[in-house]
Amino acid sequence: MSDTHTLPDPRIDAQTVGDALLGKWKRERLESRRLAEDPRLHTIPGQSMPEHRERTLGQLGILVEEGAIQRAYPSDLGGGDNHGGNIAAFQELVLADPSLQIKSGVQWGLFGAAILHLGTRTHHEKWLPDVMSLKLPGAFAMTEIGHGSDVASIGTTATYDPDTEEFEIHTPFTGAWKDYLGNAALHGQAAVVFAQLITRGVNHGVHAFFVPIRTPEGEMLPGVGSEDDGVKGGLNGIDNGRLHFTHVRVPRENLLNRYGDVAADGTYSSEIESPGRRFFTMIGTLVQGRVSLDGSAVRAMEAALTIAIRYGSERRQFPGASGRETVLLDYGQHQRRLLPRLAQTYAMAFADERLLTVFDEVFSGARDTDENREDLETLAAALKPLSTWAALDTLQEAREACGGAGFMAKNRLVGLRADLDIYVTFEGDNNVLLQLVGKRLLTDYAAQFKPGDRAAIAKAAAAQLGDRVSRFGLRQMGQSIADLGQVSRSVESLRSTEAQRELLTDRVQTMVSEIALALREATKGIPKGDSRARAIANEEAFNAQQHKLIEAARAHGELLQWEAFTEGIEQVDDPGSRQVLTWLRDLFGLGIIERNAAWYLVAGRISGQRAEAVTAYIDRLIARLRPHALDLVDAFGLTPQLLRAEIATGIEAERQEEARAYVEARIAEGTWPIHEKELRKRDQERARAEERVQAKTSA
Repeated sequence: MSDTHTLPDPRIDAQTVGDALLGKWKRERLESRRLAEDPRLHTIPGQSMPEHRERTLGQLGILVEEGAIQRAYPSDLGGGDNHGGNIAAFQELVLADPSLQIKSGVQWGLFGAAILHLGTRTHHEKWLPDVMSLKLPGAFAMTEIGHGSDVASIGTTATYDPDTEEFEIHTPFTGAWKDYLGNAALHGQAAVVFAQLITRGVNHGVHAFFVPIRTPEGEMLPGVGSEDDGVKGGLNGIDNGRLHFTHVRVPRENLLNRYGDVAADGTYSSEIESPGRRFFTMIGTLVQGRVSLDGSAVRAMEAALTIAIRYGSERRQFPGASGRETVLLDYGQHQRRLLPRLAQTYAMAFADERLLTVFDEVFSGARDTDENREDLETLAAALKPLSTWAALDTLQEAREACGGAGFMAKNRLVGLRADLDIYVTFEGDNNVLLQLVGKRLLTDYAAQFKPGDRAAIAKAAAAQLGDRVSRFGLRQMGQSIADLGQVSRSVESLRSTEAQRELLTDRVQTMVSEIALALREATKGIPKGDSRARAIANEEAFNAQQHKLIEAARAHGELLQWEAFTEGIEQVDDPGSRQVLTWLRDLFGLGIIERNAAWYLVAGRISGQRAEAVTAYIDRLIARLRPHALDLVDAFGLTPQLLRAEIATGIEAERQEEARAYVEARIAEGTWPIHEKELRKRDQERARAEERVQAKTSA
């Protein structure tokens, strides 16, 4: 939307914008927020780790009592068959206590969900009622000390014995011990253990097994070992620990056999013939963890910015031209620190709603196709890294923007920052996830051509690069001449929705084509029959391109967020809200271009004049959005009971008003002392007046 179409004095309707942010599962989100306002579920800063752990376990019982955890489970077992609503509600619990949220996620979103999605009806009826009621607390034993994100290579084995019709669960070396598991140190009575399924001397890859680990009284079962991970950087209400197994036997029926089964005689069978596809199908059913973290990170960003912007709108520092101290948010740098992050938060909120919609379509069965499942995996792998990294950045910047007050635990910013730190490696290391996205982008790029048509791929990539070399220098010159040194003219072509879409899309496509060409060229000249040499060359080339591939995936994720923001605006009917949200979307989109200005200049997509104009226009957008900052955070709908930050309650405005009233009263009664500078100024003026009198007398 250009300047010529702006409303004279647009204001947002907080209710309208708030509804857009709450999205399809507004009811479930609001129900969860009302629950998160309950003081029984709140973090107690400074609480000891043992006390916090017991409190968090008790809080899970409150969730059960309040009917807050059953939404995703089958209706005939007491659930609600509401997959999207379940995740939406879960995301809001970060506002109560992240330890509570993640421990509940371990119990019902990992342990229970693994039984639900990897098991069959027999397993559901046998274990899920007790999982749902918390009678059976459990752990999700996938990650190993020696294998984190590389699940396919885990060392734990499950070897089938046909004589006893049992699987023997074994961790043959320390690197195979399961680690960082919630509920493992104290509370878990069983675990879903991921292990290499071996039967008749054949390894059929990773499968999941239900393995009892403790008695209800807390005693470890024979062959099962546990170690406490101890104090962590955050989330100390969760009893994370290690588990190891020494020839632990479980019945054949404890194999969660939805995707692969073993008969009594040891015969393995699966409807999915390809081991690789079978593995990714099983792991893909557990994608809800990434979906959950994406929205939870956004909610933490909303809370941090609400606290920082409210405080920055009241806290005053350094006298201005009016004589009164200036509100922090009126300083240009303060606006630069917070308002672009506010734009980013809105973009990520709308993107999370899109992700949640795809998730619900798959798991509700409405659109459960292989293609949609693959899209869900890629979307979650693209968005979760960006939002969790952004959450840490936003929480830290908000903390600093609030000065010493931001460092106080009672204002929550440091606590949230510590608790959310693990999100960037939890449910998949962010860099590994973005690499998966990059590989998908390469696959989709190659799919445009005939199978094996190496020449066509190379030609297309080379043509794109050649186009950059031959024409973009001229394009830059043409842009500079057209701009004639005027910022308004320079930015005009970058301000429209289509221009932003083109620039953001072009960056992704060009980066992917460059990587594809480099990978194709790596095996050039190596005979096709020399498979080993070609494999080594491919591996070396991929490693050399890994950083670029991850950057391309990040650019893809940013494009998805920008598109979701744009689509979200289209659903808003109120003109004032649309106007302000469009400015905010432009700030997000142009901010991406500004951060990557070097790429756009080197690639010839924009001229130096237009790169400069982007920054100038961002400054203008920030100035426009400054009057709307409070309205934009109010639209998040976070109540005082959800924020629980003293500096976001208006107390600073009260202190400032008290100080102003005190000074004015002392001035009015004539008891306010004269500042030394003022006294000197008066003395100097008196001296100059006397000099003028003397000069007239002498004349």
